[in-house]
Amino acid sequence: MNLHSDHPHALPSYLDRNDLGPWGDFLQQVDRVTPYLGKLGRWVETLKRPKRTLIVDVPIHLDDGRVAHYEGYRVQHNTSRGPGKGGVRFHQDVTLSEVMALAAWMSIKNAAVNVPYGGAKGGIRVDPKELTAAELERVTRRYTSEIGLIIGPTKDIPAPDVNTNERVMAWMMDTYSMNIGETATGVVTGKPIDLGGSLGRREATGRGVFIVGQEAARRIGLDIAGARVAIQGFGNVGGVTGKLFAEAGARIVAVQDHAGTVYHPGGIDIPALTRHVASTGSVAGFPHAEALPTDQFWDVECDILVPAALERQITEANAGRIRARMVIEGANGPTTPLADDILNERNVLVIPDVIANAGGVTVSYFEWVQDFSSFFWSEEEINERLAKIMRGAFHTIWQVAEDHKVSLRTATFIVACQRILHARDLRGLYP
Repeated sequence: MNLHSDHPHALPSYLDRNDLGPWGDFLQQVDRVTPYLGKLGRWVETLKRPKRTLIVDVPIHLDDGRVAHYEGYRVQHNTSRGPGKGGVRFHQDVTLSEVMALAAWMSIKNAAVNVPYGGAKGGIRVDPKELTAAELERVTRRYTSEIGLIIGPTKDIPAPDVNTNERVMAWMMDTYSMNIGETATGVVTGKPIDLGGSLGRREATGRGVFIVGQEAARRIGLDIAGARVAIQGFGNVGGVTGKLFAEAGARIVAVQDHAGTVYHPGGIDIPALTRHVASTGSVAGFPHAEALPTDQFWDVECDILVPAALERQITEANAGRIRARMVIEGANGPTTPLADDILNERNVLVIPDVIANAGGVTVSYFEWVQDFSSFFWSEEEINERLAKIMRGAFHTIWQVAEDHKVSLRTATFIVACQRILHARDLRGLYP
């Protein structure tokens, strides 16, 4: 076994052993849960190796006639409990390590809310802002054709993620359907309603963040009405989260996105900010709030902080500055393990991504079920089912955290890893 002298894990040759990136964070999280796995611990190495990793070349014709090549990935981390499930992101800084970690967190997330999926994730190293609409469609369709070998309604079901949306999912569904010769609405979720999408799916991730935030606030005696909330990221997740907290009486005191940070201690008008972002593309320049330097966002006094942008935003460099009672992770992997420890020492409650943002995949599961049955539910039914699953999962995780005197993240990993490895144990190894 080829081990790096300073690293306890058997690492694949295609990763940089000196900089494991987000995958290294996941490995540390698995290490922390291993002592709680009992007899299932014999299977723990399963979690440290993705089941399948596909790297593809994505060549397209640009509008000016040149041929451009982009690097694409699809990683299936674990499928012991069901087909792979996870989003596709288009971002110029996507790496294989990142996609591996995101796929692994999807395995944990799906098991935590007990939907019958494994974890998967995809990505293309491309800045979609530099492509025309026609070029973006060609990138999407070529990528879908390249990964078509391993996706499918019963194999692996992609969904939207960073810089992808309903339109991209429609192209993916159509491309896959054309390649197999029949319409397969269930190959992706997060589709337009008219193509088999589910009511409530677009808002589901942010709604899930709000639901677990309500549950956690009740347990620590924090009244949502009047609570101060700071949100990093004001896209689909952050925007919906802010809207729901504001409607519940909270004050959204700060919002940060890729282009700026706005602050108003009395509470930002979220509908007005949403309109501003829709017309300008960013919170920057919003006239009814004060502009803050980017780094000062972490110093804002608040009760609830919602990182809803990209991974590795809360690090050992800024965790000590955070002035919140509770952090609810709307993004995937926004807090490093060292930052987790700092927040824990300062008695800041962290509700981890693997439960906090699981509302999206939960309603994706509803969408997938509806596509198979060709029978669709009302938005009220969707939201009721979502709330029931999220609250039930959070209750279980909170109880495990209290029983073992561990963080909510470790408790979520205990619940999820036991479910994943129990399925692995029941199935055994073939051949």
